[in-house]
Amino acid sequence: MLSNIGIPGLIIVLVIALIIFGPSKLPELGRAVGSTLKEFKKSTRELVSDDDDHEKGKTKLKDDQAI
Repeated sequence: MLSNIGIPGLIIVLVIALIIFGPSKLPELGRAVGSTLKEFKKSTRELVSDDDDHEKGKTKLKDDQAI
């Protein structure tokens, strides 16, 4: 989806954001987006690690039952 935007489209989006939010609000907006992405990545890592731990527990349980 975003691969079709290209450089000219990205520049247009940035100019529109500058007009709408103004130069003083853009750093705040960038920080908010960055912290949101950071929190999202952290949450997905935790979910993946929980799933991995759950799968390892199933495998260990099956191995213990086989003995």
